[in-house]
Order: sequence, then C-alpha cells, then structure tokens
Amino acid sequence: MRRRFLIAVPLLISGGVALAADVNCRNPLDQASMNICADRDFKVADKKLNETYRALSAKTSKAGRDKLQKAQRAWVSWRDAQCQLNTLGSADGSVHPMVYALCLDQLTQAQTKLLDGQLHCQEGDTSCGGQ
Repeated sequence: MRRRFLIAVPLLISGGVALAADVNCRNPLDQASMNICADRDFKVADKKLNETYRALSAKTSKAGRDKLQKAQRAWVSWRDAQCQLNTLGSADGSVHPMVYALCLDQLTQAQTKLLDGQLHCQEGDTSCGGQ
C-alpha cells in the first residue's frame, strides 16, 4: 500500500464562491484568489516531493526504504506542526490559507531538495541515501 504525503489546505473564501479554475495566478486580484494560487503552488511542490520520494524509495534497499518511510512520515508531521506554529499570527484572518500554503510550499521544496540529494549521490558517498 502506497501512502501519499499530502495534507489539505482549507481555502476560506469570503464574499461568495470563487471558482478555482477561473483564478489568474499571474495576477490574483483578491485574497481568495491569492489563497487559491498559494494552494496550487503547494500542490505542485507536493507532487514533485512525491515523485522524488518514490524514485528514492525504488532505489533503496528494503532496510533503506523502511527508514526512508519512517523519516518521511516524521517529516510530514514536523512540517505540518511547524507551519501551524509559523502561521499562528494569521490564524483568524482571511490571509491564513495563503500564509499556511506558502509555509508548506517552502518546507516541501526544501525536503524535495534534500531527498533529491539522496537520490543523486556521488559514488562512494556513504553518508548518502540509497543504501
């Protein structure tokens, strides 16, 4: 059974329903649109993370996959808790979904870079994943 490391980002849309498909993320005009665009950016980063994770998992030994899975699950919990802490100041505002998604996006991109480094180790680097 494969697990995806996703979380849902709630979109608080004030003043009516905004259709996500109608939002121009090159020039979002209101907070609801900015929230949607930030969520889209996070989803792109999360997709890349999952692709990198799967590639690294396929390259590792059974013991390595078990440790990778354990580390990634712990990282997802940490990321979510860290973003809850980082965005506490906006928790009651309409900007919160955007700020939270931006935090998730930033930390997810950093984790993808870390896993990608493990995926593309130099030969003989015993500190690198893929064991």
